Parts: sequence; C-alpha cells; structure tokens
Amino acid sequence: MDSLRFNLQQSPFQLRPRRTIRPRITNISNQTEETETRPPSSAGKIQRLVLNNEGRTKLNAGPDREFYSYPRFVNHVDDGFISSLTDLYRNRLRSGSIVLDLMSSWVSHLPEEVKYEKVVGHGLNAQELARNPRVDYFFVKDLNEDQKLEFQDKYFDAVLCSVGVQYLQQPEKVFAEVYRVLKPGGALIVSFSNRMFYEKAIRVWRDGTEYGRVQLVVQYFQSVQGFTQPETIRQQPPPGGGAEKPVLNWFMGLIGLASRPDPFNAVIAYKNFKPLYE
Repeated sequence: MDSLRFNLQQSPFQLRPRRTIRPRITNISNQTEETETRPPSSAGKIQRLVLNNEGRTKLNAGPDREFYSYPRFVNHVDDGFISSLTDLYRNRLRSGSIVLDLMSSWVSHLPEEVKYEKVVGHGLNAQELARNPRVDYFFVKDLNEDQKLEFQDKYFDAVLCSVGVQYLQQPEKVFAEVYRVLKPGGALIVSFSNRMFYEKAIRVWRDGTEYGRVQLVVQYFQSVQGFTQPETIRQQPPPGGGAEKPVLNWFMGLIGLASRPDPFNAVIAYKNFKPLYE
C-alpha cells in the first residue's frame, strides 16, 4: 500500500519541523527493516466485533484517497458545533499535552489560548493538513486500508477524532491502535453531528438514528479491553433553529432557506482510568 508521509520521515519517534520537510511517497511494503525490528504490537485487545461485513460497506466503494484528493477548505459543521467542541477540548485537554488529531483537515478546533507540547495531524489530504495552523507535524494515511499507527506505545496524552468516525470500516482495530498509543489516563474524544458524505459513510451509520450512532460509538469503545466506561455528551439545538431570532427563523423556514443547527455529540473514554486534575 502506498502511504504519504509529511514531517514524519525516517522514524515515527523522531519528528522533524514541518518547514524543513518535503512530501514524498513511500511504499510501506518495502520498509522491511522498520517493520522487522519493531517490537510486537501492544494494541488493545479486541473483545468482540461490533460490525458485521454488511454494516461496514459504503455506497462508494472506490479508494478513499481518491475521494478526498481534492482539498475542501470548508467547515463541515456549524459555528455552534465548533464552539461546543472547542469548549470540550478546553476542559479536557491539559496544557503541554501531546495530541493526535485523527481524520483532521485544515482546522483542529483546539482553543487558541492553550499551548500544547505537540499536535500531530492525520488525514487524507495533504493540502488541507498543511494549512492547519495548530498542527506541528502531519501524515497521510487511509485507516480503512491500514490501521497501524506508526508511533511508539504510550506516546500521546490525547487522541481526537472529529466528524470522521462515520467513515471507519474497521473501527474496532482503529480504537485498539489508539489505545496502544495513548498514555495511561489518556483520553480518546470522538465527536460528530448528523452530517456526512453519504456515499462514504458506512451502512450502519447511514441507516442509524442519531441516538443509535451515539450508542454505536459507545460500543466501539467497549469492544476494546481497557477503556473506561464511555461518557456521552449530547447537545440538541433549540427547535426552529434557535430562539435568538424566532421571527426571522420562522420566516426563513417558511421560504425554505433555514437550516436546523447541527446537534453536537461526543463520546469520551480514557485508557485504564480517568485522571483527576486539581
């Protein structure tokens, strides 16, 4: 499988500044020296499979790398969702943390005032990731083809996955790898709304209800031994698109121009235990 790496050449443990690295294409299958010397994986133990084969299917079965080859410099959720997500990160991520932003793009929605030791970005479009101001390093990888994260065990304080979980065809394996690279007490924060690229979302997600999707992500966590009991956060927008301008919202809805604000859903769990901070 071809894999693009940016700012993570040479070694997954020796990250170089983004400004000095040029994109290149490497063939993972040819990197026998690295894979042969790597110690046995200590990924989290998958206790059961949540999805059957049919539930993992997509309407568009073409390569995800091709679908996301064109950069989309847009927000895939509205301002209300972004504000809720940033507040969640502000409350759950400590200053100085090492963070992995999985399935990211040109924005990470991290609070601007908080300084992290390192933010590593992952996604399928290098142009988007290169524009992300919060990312120190990034790499391009299709997690539906290869779920291996080339980082040492217990490396990250937190792993984030915003509005991307609906596209994972092997979520159990991805969550198990995230468990491996998290430090004890590290958090995995998965957030999503009701938007999606319909043809690229897996069938069980497309056919599910909003509540059912929350419970599905809970099951992803529960499928991997060692995560704490998942915590769910659900924020539903007020009826009619908000109460701040009820007459305007009513009129816009009447003429078909109003859109309902995005619901905010997040599922959070920790590796081994939930830390207590003063």
